[in-house]
Amino acid sequence: MKVLSVAVSPCPNDTFIFGPWALGFTPHPAGRDSRFFWHDVQELNQGALTGTWDVTKVSAATALRLGATHGILSCGGAFGLEHGPKLVVRSGWRGTPQTIAVPGLDTTAMLVLKAALSHPFTPIPMVFDRIVDAVLAGRADAGLLIHETALVYGRYGLDLLLDLGAWWREHTDGLPLPLGCIVIRRALGAGLRETVEECIRSAILFAREHPQAVRPLVAALARELDAATLDQHIAAYVNDFSLDMDTSGKAALDTLQTFRNRP
Repeated sequence: MKVLSVAVSPCPNDTFIFGPWALGFTPHPAGRDSRFFWHDVQELNQGALTGTWDVTKVSAATALRLGATHGILSCGGAFGLEHGPKLVVRSGWRGTPQTIAVPGLDTTAMLVLKAALSHPFTPIPMVFDRIVDAVLAGRADAGLLIHETALVYGRYGLDLLLDLGAWWREHTDGLPLPLGCIVIRRALGAGLRETVEECIRSAILFAREHPQAVRPLVAALARELDAATLDQHIAAYVNDFSLDMDTSGKAALDTLQTFRNRP
């Protein structure tokens, strides 16, 4: 039997969406076994660029680079409505950050940060869950937080310098912020693409109906472990756009593309 490789991040919204499929609660594509891989977002971006997996969760900014080899699925992605990446500094720090710890150079967060800041800066790429420590230790003036850590920066003694979700809404007339998308290799064909979309939608509906069935997997892979933060993260990034990005989601991707095209 052919194997379909699926690579996603360990953040709560991805494990919530794909957990029912990975755990066997919802059907796999007919005639294929599914093998799941869990990687940091920047590793996923790089893997998609080299065609490592069949189906991959990538930053929306990277998805826009993959048109020749991958199609963007209409479901499974992460669109921020009220929340987005946060630029933070140590409590009491003052000044204009010259060095910023970022969760990868190919991420949507990095692209939007470059558009939002009016001054040049030196990005320091690292895995997202190391950014807090880098800022607290003074290895970077500021840090760009994503995933669940962005929701609880205050508990680490960090101050908010810029909310990129709010900045995006202000500069795009309220469009949702496209943070991540699911892409599939075009070589697999349109039929399998449609089947994978059906698998993802079935998994989301199951997870919404039976959240406790996927809670152990979500908690096992998450950076923040308390239940309230996990629930807040899932509520923030698993929404109707995850079921179908629709015309507003596509308009948001088109707007993000204009940011990519800026010099």
